[in-house]
Amino acid sequence: MKLEIKDLHVSINDKEILKGINLVIESGKVHTLMGPNGSGKSTLAQIIMGYPKYVITKGKILLNGEDITELKPDERAKKGLFLSFQYPKEITGVTLTNFLRAAYNATHEPKLSVLDFHKMLKEKMEKLNIDASFTRRYVNEGFSGGEKKKAEILQMMVLNPKFAILDETDSGLDVDSLKVVANGINQIERKEKGILLITHYYRILDYITPDVVHIMVDGKIVKEGGAKLAKQIEEKGFEEAII
Repeated sequence: MKLEIKDLHVSINDKEILKGINLVIESGKVHTLMGPNGSGKSTLAQIIMGYPKYVITKGKILLNGEDITELKPDERAKKGLFLSFQYPKEITGVTLTNFLRAAYNATHEPKLSVLDFHKMLKEKMEKLNIDASFTRRYVNEGFSGGEKKKAEILQMMVLNPKFAILDETDSGLDVDSLKVVANGINQIERKEKGILLITHYYRILDYITPDVVHIMVDGKIVKEGGAKLAKQIEEKGFEEAII
């Protein structure tokens, strides 16, 4: 299985943000996308998931050969795509448990009963070492930055997507929260899952070893390599690493 981005050009308000992105994310591999602020990383994540704010002026997004460029976000989710937000939103009045169950049953068949879902959720929470009281809280309301990111990773584990796009899941995390997030990512069954991990920093790669590293600058992927490329960026910065 693979998720393919072919010659993708994306604009907003007549300003081109992505300038011909070519990227193939394969099942069983962790791809890391790095780049300076404003390079277009989050735009790429959002456009893969179908965010309507942007306009695709050229190119395609293919999932296992099927053109999904025009599909709505919920249709993409049903086909196995997942996006972890850089800035998760609060949903007052909706508990995390109810939110996760609704999301699961909207994207999976057969749907799970309340009892079966709670059994599955408990197993996922134990793997992440999250207290049961966590899911009785309203979605992200009063959550710390680390708790919001833990909730995103828990959502990913519950939905069990074919391809997960994680947009700066490590931003603003202390070391303990970073380890929880990395542990959740590492527990995904890699054989049948593809991951695009978007990050500014090397530190999460102390806990997750990428198979491929892509460097994006000014809306283009300018260099690709293995895990050593990310280390070069940590040591030398983006400008020297891409020479």
